[in-house]
Amino acid sequence: MKDDCLFCKIIKGEIPSEKVYEDEFVLAFRDINPAAPIHILVIPKKHIDSLAGLENEDKEYVWKIHEAMNKIAEQENFKEDGFRVIVNCGKDAGQEVMHLHYHLLAGQKMGDKIV
Repeated sequence: MKDDCLFCKIIKGEIPSEKVYEDEFVLAFRDINPAAPIHILVIPKKHIDSLAGLENEDKEYVWKIHEAMNKIAEQENFKEDGFRVIVNCGKDAGQEVMHLHYHLLAGQKMGDKIV
């Protein structure tokens, strides 16, 4: 964990969040600035800067994140209607917090809208 990372502070409970899912590898919570009716951030509990920073030993975290997103979609009742997953990698792609995170969006027809 990094002391100056917003998401690491959320994982440690130093900053409150509206959690929707948690296990030993993953934390998921509602985005405070939602871009869709349902906007959940899904993060690994290990600090990884971005997709570009993935190491071989991070494979289990990536799998657990994807597994968690399916569990969340079922738990929140949007799996059948569908959802969008967005991962921004680096500042030019719009990544604002340098901790790997997945945006899980649902609750509306997405069309070509890109967040």
